[in-house]
Amino acid sequence: MQTPISPNIHKFVLSESSQQTILQEKTKYPHPRTAILPSLHITYRELGYLSPEALRDVAFLLDFSYTEVSEVASFYTMFPKKNMGKYFIQVCTNISCYLCGANGLLEYLQKKLGIKAGEVTPDGMFSLGTVECLGSCGTPPVIQINNEDFSENLTRQKLDQIIEELKKKK
Repeated sequence: MQTPISPNIHKFVLSESSQQTILQEKTKYPHPRTAILPSLHITYRELGYLSPEALRDVAFLLDFSYTEVSEVASFYTMFPKKNMGKYFIQVCTNISCYLCGANGLLEYLQKKLGIKAGEVTPDGMFSLGTVECLGSCGTPPVIQINNEDFSENLTRQKLDQIIEELKKKK
Protein backbone atom coordinates (compact mmCIF):
# COMPACT_ATOMS: atom_id res chain seq x y z
CA MET A 1 0.00 0.00 0.00
CA GLN A 2 1.29 3.44 -0.88
CA THR A 3 1.97 5.96 1.80
CA PRO A 4 -0.28 9.00 1.94
CA ILE A 5 0.73 12.10 0.05
CA SER A 6 2.45 14.68 2.20
CA PRO A 7 -0.06 17.29 3.37
CA ASN A 8 2.62 19.92 2.71
CA ILE A 9 2.27 19.26 -1.01
CA HIS A 10 -1.51 19.04 -1.23
CA LYS A 11 -4.11 19.89 1.44
CA PHE A 12 -6.68 17.08 1.31
CA VAL A 13 -10.37 17.19 2.16
CA LEU A 14 -10.57 13.41 1.81
CA SER A 15 -9.61 11.19 4.71
CA GLU A 16 -6.43 9.17 4.60
CA SER A 17 -8.56 6.03 4.29
CA SER A 18 -10.29 7.34 1.16
CA GLN A 19 -6.96 8.48 -0.26
CA GLN A 20 -5.56 4.97 0.18
CA THR A 21 -8.66 3.38 -1.37
CA ILE A 22 -8.41 5.68 -4.40
CA LEU A 23 -4.72 4.85 -4.79
CA GLN A 24 -5.68 1.15 -4.73
CA GLU A 25 -8.37 1.76 -7.38
CA LYS A 26 -5.70 3.31 -9.59
CA THR A 27 -3.78 0.00 -9.66
CA LYS A 28 -6.80 -2.21 -10.48
CA TYR A 29 -7.23 -1.16 -14.09
CA PRO A 30 -5.05 -1.30 -17.19
CA HIS A 31 -5.76 2.38 -17.83
CA PRO A 32 -5.81 4.75 -14.84
CA ARG A 33 -8.67 6.79 -16.37
CA THR A 34 -10.95 3.84 -15.57
CA ALA A 35 -10.37 4.54 -11.86
CA ILE A 36 -11.99 8.00 -12.03
CA LEU A 37 -15.59 6.82 -11.66
CA PRO A 38 -14.94 4.41 -8.74
CA SER A 39 -12.90 7.18 -7.08
CA LEU A 40 -15.82 9.58 -7.42
CA HIS A 41 -18.04 6.99 -5.71
CA ILE A 42 -15.53 6.74 -2.85
CA THR A 43 -15.49 10.51 -2.55
CA TYR A 44 -19.28 10.77 -2.65
CA ARG A 45 -19.66 8.11 0.06
CA GLU A 46 -17.34 10.03 2.35
CA LEU A 47 -18.51 13.60 1.76
CA GLY A 48 -22.04 13.27 0.40
CA TYR A 49 -21.24 15.49 -2.58
CA LEU A 50 -18.37 16.36 -4.91
CA SER A 51 -16.88 19.71 -4.02
CA PRO A 52 -14.22 21.34 -6.21
CA GLU A 53 -11.69 20.55 -3.46
CA ALA A 54 -12.65 16.88 -3.46
CA LEU A 55 -12.36 16.73 -7.26
CA ARG A 56 -8.87 18.24 -6.92
CA ASP A 57 -8.02 15.46 -4.46
CA VAL A 58 -9.15 12.78 -6.90
CA ALA A 59 -7.27 14.44 -9.77
CA PHE A 60 -4.14 14.72 -7.66
CA LEU A 61 -4.28 11.10 -6.49
CA LEU A 62 -4.96 9.70 -9.96
CA ASP A 63 -2.51 12.07 -11.66
CA PHE A 64 -5.08 13.67 -13.94
CA SER A 65 -6.00 17.28 -14.46
CA TYR A 66 -8.85 18.79 -12.49
CA THR A 67 -10.72 19.27 -15.78
CA GLU A 68 -10.49 15.58 -16.70
CA VAL A 69 -11.98 14.51 -13.36
CA SER A 70 -14.55 17.31 -13.35
CA GLU A 71 -15.78 16.31 -16.82
CA VAL A 72 -16.55 12.79 -15.60
CA ALA A 73 -18.23 14.09 -12.43
CA SER A 74 -20.39 16.56 -14.34
CA PHE A 75 -21.67 13.86 -16.69
CA TYR A 76 -23.38 11.90 -13.91
CA THR A 77 -26.42 13.37 -12.15
CA MET A 78 -25.95 10.94 -9.26
CA PHE A 79 -23.15 13.11 -7.90
CA PRO A 80 -24.41 16.36 -6.37
CA LYS A 81 -21.92 19.22 -6.55
CA LYS A 82 -23.07 20.88 -3.33
CA ASN A 83 -23.77 19.63 0.15
CA MET A 84 -27.15 17.95 0.14
CA GLY A 85 -29.35 16.75 2.98
CA LYS A 86 -28.66 13.58 4.88
CA TYR A 87 -31.19 11.92 2.57
CA PHE A 88 -30.93 12.99 -1.07
CA ILE A 89 -34.17 11.93 -2.75
CA GLN A 90 -34.15 11.88 -6.54
CA VAL A 91 -37.36 11.40 -8.50
CA CYS A 92 -37.06 9.73 -11.90
CA THR A 93 -38.60 11.96 -14.57
CA ASN A 94 -38.09 9.78 -17.64
CA ILE A 95 -41.05 8.95 -19.87
CA SER A 96 -42.30 5.81 -18.06
CA CYS A 97 -42.20 7.49 -14.66
CA TYR A 98 -43.61 10.70 -16.06
CA LEU A 99 -46.57 8.91 -17.62
CA CYS A 100 -47.23 7.13 -14.30
CA GLY A 101 -47.34 10.31 -12.24
CA ALA A 102 -43.76 11.18 -11.28
CA ASN A 103 -44.38 14.91 -11.68
CA GLY A 104 -47.32 14.74 -9.29
CA LEU A 105 -45.17 12.86 -6.78
CA LEU A 106 -42.40 15.42 -7.16
CA GLU A 107 -44.88 18.23 -6.46
CA TYR A 108 -46.20 16.26 -3.48
CA LEU A 109 -42.67 15.82 -2.06
CA GLN A 110 -41.92 19.51 -2.59
CA LYS A 111 -45.02 20.46 -0.56
CA LYS A 112 -44.45 17.79 2.09
CA LEU A 113 -40.80 18.73 2.63
CA GLY A 114 -41.27 22.46 2.04
CA ILE A 115 -38.48 22.64 -0.54
CA LYS A 116 -38.06 22.66 -4.30
CA ALA A 117 -35.82 20.38 -6.36
CA GLY A 118 -32.22 21.36 -5.71
CA GLU A 119 -32.89 22.59 -2.17
CA VAL A 120 -32.24 21.24 1.32
CA THR A 121 -34.68 21.28 4.24
CA PRO A 122 -33.72 23.76 6.99
CA ASP A 123 -32.85 20.89 9.35
CA GLY A 124 -30.44 19.42 6.77
CA MET A 125 -32.34 16.14 6.77
CA PHE A 126 -33.67 16.04 3.19
CA SER A 127 -32.79 17.33 -0.23
CA LEU A 128 -34.73 16.80 -3.39
CA GLY A 129 -33.73 16.39 -7.02
CA THR A 130 -34.68 14.79 -10.28
CA VAL A 131 -32.88 12.17 -12.31
CA GLU A 132 -33.38 11.33 -15.96
CA CYS A 133 -33.68 7.55 -15.69
CA LEU A 134 -33.24 4.94 -12.99
CA GLY A 135 -33.70 1.98 -15.34
CA SER A 136 -36.86 0.70 -13.71
CA CYS A 137 -39.32 1.42 -16.49
CA GLY A 138 -41.47 -1.61 -15.64
CA THR A 139 -42.19 -0.38 -12.10
CA PRO A 140 -42.70 3.39 -12.28
CA PRO A 141 -42.71 5.85 -10.67
CA VAL A 142 -39.34 5.39 -8.98
CA ILE A 143 -37.09 7.30 -6.59
CA GLN A 144 -33.58 6.73 -5.33
CA ILE A 145 -32.25 7.83 -1.99
CA ASN A 146 -28.53 8.59 -1.64
CA ASN A 147 -27.75 6.65 -4.83
CA GLU A 148 -28.27 3.41 -2.92
CA ASP A 149 -31.90 2.76 -2.06
CA PHE A 150 -34.56 2.49 -4.75
CA SER A 151 -38.30 2.51 -4.27
CA GLU A 152 -40.66 1.53 -7.07
CA ASN A 153 -44.41 1.59 -7.82
CA LEU A 154 -44.68 4.71 -5.70
CA THR A 155 -47.82 6.35 -4.41
CA ARG A 156 -48.24 9.28 -2.02
CA GLN A 157 -48.88 6.79 0.77
CA LYS A 158 -45.65 4.92 0.05
CA LEU A 159 -43.76 8.22 -0.03
CA ASP A 160 -45.25 9.15 3.34
CA GLN A 161 -44.04 5.82 4.78
CA ILE A 162 -40.56 6.29 3.32
CA ILE A 163 -40.24 9.83 4.71
CA GLU A 164 -41.45 8.75 8.16
CA GLU A 165 -38.97 5.83 8.24
CA LEU A 166 -36.12 8.15 7.28
CA LYS A 167 -37.12 10.65 9.97
CA LYS A 168 -36.97 7.87 12.57
CA LYS A 169 -33.41 6.98 11.52
CA LYS A 170 -32.08 10.49 12.11
